[in-house]
Amino acid sequence: MSRARKAKVEPEQVRGLKHLRQIRALLQRLHGDATARDRAGNRTLFYDQYAALVLLSMFSPAIDSLRAIGQASALPKVRKLLGCNRASLGSLSEAARVFDPDLLVGVIAELGEQLVPLARDPRLADVTKTLTLCDGTLLAALPRLAESMWKRSRTGNPMHGWRMHCQFELDRHVPTDVALTPYRCQGDEQAVLLNTLQSARCYVMDRGYVSYDLFNGIVAAGSDYVCRAKRNIAHEVIEQRELTPAAREAGVTRDVIVTAGSTGETRADHPVRLIELRVEVQPRTARGEGKPQAPPKFEVLLIATNLMDVPAEVIALVYRYRWTIELFFRFFKQVLGCRHLISDDPRGITIQCYCAVIACMLLQLWTGRKPDKAMHRMIGFYLSGWADEADVLAWANRPDNTGVKLRAKAELWKKLGW
Repeated sequence: MSRARKAKVEPEQVRGLKHLRQIRALLQRLHGDATARDRAGNRTLFYDQYAALVLLSMFSPAIDSLRAIGQASALPKVRKLLGCNRASLGSLSEAARVFDPDLLVGVIAELGEQLVPLARDPRLADVTKTLTLCDGTLLAALPRLAESMWKRSRTGNPMHGWRMHCQFELDRHVPTDVALTPYRCQGDEQAVLLNTLQSARCYVMDRGYVSYDLFNGIVAAGSDYVCRAKRNIAHEVIEQRELTPAAREAGVTRDVIVTAGSTGETRADHPVRLIELRVEVQPRTARGEGKPQAPPKFEVLLIATNLMDVPAEVIALVYRYRWTIELFFRFFKQVLGCRHLISDDPRGITIQCYCAVIACMLLQLWTGRKPDKAMHRMIGFYLSGWADEADVLAWANRPDNTGVKLRAKAELWKKLGW
């Protein structure tokens, strides 16, 4: 039985053209890439047009595949905006392999200069450097089914998955750096971050980033780190710190300065502060609807940092904010449609990832708000055609949408002595 043919993309289903007008001038710098190989002079699809078409797919839920992008390029209003002809499926497929993804980094940097920090938690005032959350997420390419992952096709070609490594600025609530590596490369998290370190940042990381080479590199670059460590980390205690009532209230059970690492292996070349937390976690059996509620479960977390003068309860709060990057990954895959990859080539996947970063920046510039769950829903209504621009802006500017919540939080912090 043959598969049902998907419906064509209709003109009224194409959304987000207004946003692309804001960035068309920035994309112009991509126009000449890979044109040297076109000796016949008959190229009709250029890099700036291809990038704009990929961005268009992130603003339009109806454009969910490479074939749908080709159909959208045949629409008169799309061709008028992008100044391009109808792109064939072959041209789009080839474009993902010949264009240079790194050229989009300049576009991201220029957009990043226009972003302004959003509201910051006042409890983080002791952390003066830019909070940068680091993590990675799996991007399944071919095949799509998990049970067939890592097998080879009939022709012997490997079927890949890829890992996107992301650095996410908490204050501006946008990703500022992404990188792509094969999923099965073990330990690549530390290597990718080590090669992209910047000064005046505070990197917040999970256990996969534990590496003394990385910790030393961060300190040498003039930055700080807050990283969940393994509980059996080798160390020698230098100083035992007394816990304040606020620290105990936040779940801190131990605060020590140590020499980290054992003899004969790489060691931290600076004093390391270890903070032990007792936290309540949600049992796995309680996740999802229809599952029985399990009793509360407590775990002990060990946080390693080089921040010596920041209160222990603030360090615990900084690590709690690491979860924000997981929400971004959900936004990246669900709202921007990057759960479905339009290419299985590393160049094409990287271009799609960079375009997703640009889309996030455009949304932040447009709304002036971070994309929380409610914003996800409202943007989804807009992209589906159920709400117009006026509805979104009216929702974003509601007086009670920010003020009431902030006042309630301030009262709670006051009661807790924060």
